[in-house]
Amino acid sequence: MVMVSVLRAPGCENIDEKWFAPMYWGEKAVPVSGGGRGSAWFVRSPNGPLVLRHYRRGGQAALISVRRYFYAGYDNARSFAEFRLLNELHDKGLPVPKPVAALVTRHGILFYEAAILIERIEGALPLQEHPKLSEKDLWCRVGQAIARFHCAGLDHVDLNCDNILVRDDQVFLIDFDRCKLHTEATFFNSWRASNLKRLRRSVEKRCSQIPEARLNTLWDGLIAGYQQAINPGQLRNPQG
Repeated sequence: MVMVSVLRAPGCENIDEKWFAPMYWGEKAVPVSGGGRGSAWFVRSPNGPLVLRHYRRGGQAALISVRRYFYAGYDNARSFAEFRLLNELHDKGLPVPKPVAALVTRHGILFYEAAILIERIEGALPLQEHPKLSEKDLWCRVGQAIARFHCAGLDHVDLNCDNILVRDDQVFLIDFDRCKLHTEATFFNSWRASNLKRLRRSVEKRCSQIPEARLNTLWDGLIAGYQQAINPGQLRNPQG
């Protein structure tokens, strides 16, 4: 037995489950290159330019199933959770794409598949593809943007170069699958350091064309921007 549920943003009542199938769009769906697991497409839709992403398992879990997850209620479905989180982040004024619709397809009582449609940030490039990649000012702005999210309590569990988009002077974060919004951030939360360590590993891999010494200088710029943007009034010291 297959059951389909679609969560829609206001004004998107025209969206149904067909919108989540790349074949439905034909030439209007173009695979997204780089990052992910070949499970995202740029879509030209009547609602404007969108990104369609199917949820895929990686690592050892993919040996069991690439597409299906154990069902534990709609509130825990990954597409619905990311849809709600994006709404919260957008309401906080953070630079994220707007969620458009999310799909959960249940297969019996044990499994489900998921997909999401989000606004495409036109003109934005992944960090490692930006023409000013070797300029310290760009890295400082990236650090400032990450600090804004951390001050809001956002734990981005997959913070990497592909999930940082830059358009002009704006820096956006994307792909919030499994991410968490903590109710109170503190200076001593290990997740903040974990996010930055993960990004550092991604930088070393995705920006390897930059000489090591220069890359270290650019990373120092990111950390400087991050530290400048941290608001002590928002990040409370639990020992203070």
